[in-house]
Amino acid sequence: MIASMTGFARRELALPAGSLACELRSVNHRYLEAGLRLPEELRSLEGEFRAQLQRDLRRGKVDCSFTFRAANQADRQLEIDPALLAQLKARLAEIAAAVPVGEVQSRVDLVDLLRFPGVLREVASDNEPLLKAARTLFGEAIRDLCAMRLSEGGRLAELILSRCTQLEALVGRVRARLPEVHALIRARFNERLGELRQELDSDRLEQEIALSLQRLDVAEEMDRLAGHLTETRKIIASPEAAGRRLDFLMQEFNREANTLSSKSQDLETTRTAVDMKVLIEQMREQVQNIE
Repeated sequence: MIASMTGFARRELALPAGSLACELRSVNHRYLEAGLRLPEELRSLEGEFRAQLQRDLRRGKVDCSFTFRAANQADRQLEIDPALLAQLKARLAEIAAAVPVGEVQSRVDLVDLLRFPGVLREVASDNEPLLKAARTLFGEAIRDLCAMRLSEGGRLAELILSRCTQLEALVGRVRARLPEVHALIRARFNERLGELRQELDSDRLEQEIALSLQRLDVAEEMDRLAGHLTETRKIIASPEAAGRRLDFLMQEFNREANTLSSKSQDLETTRTAVDMKVLIEQMREQVQNIE
């Protein structure tokens, strides 16, 4: 089943440490391009998340965003670094001994000591539960995104197959008209030759008519269009990635329709070629969104 490159997924989880949310958005792109925005607590998971995206997705521009809101700050614990504090006290004593009494007046404020970097610090908490929750949330979000992309891909497949059916009917219309078109071309030749009022070799005349019919014959283009339709249906039914192959087929479809239009010596056939181009362009636009 084919998949679209457009999708969205969001998952949220409540934890003792706070609330964690993950959002994934994907849009069309020639290759797979991933952008991750992670809070500081989850930075260590970036490489792991990128590898998982590459395993589960083939194409598309994917933006991943994690949001973490910590729980009540009152639960945070603080501690003093006794070694650093002892060094500060020793340095202060050295300064006091080096400066003669009366030259300066100084007083050490306890608050100033606490402000010194590293003296007062937050007790390191166990981050593993948060990392584990983020992995779970990310996996669920990817599954939701893939499901949405598959659902949208199924809708696109229906639209493309519907256009294939319409295009097939147009090919049949051109085929059915070929004998009449050939008869019209032959009659036009005879009419022009009659205007010339010259005696011409009948065998030579038949050869010229046959050559003209061969140059203007579109049966080969119809055969190729029919083959492309068969291949399109085959690709859509395949479990493999379809976007690039379908995009190539759309180019081939367009080439045959253009050749049909340029060869056409019949107004009805020309109109049919235009209808074909409209359908092919609609299919091409839909294919641009397929993974």
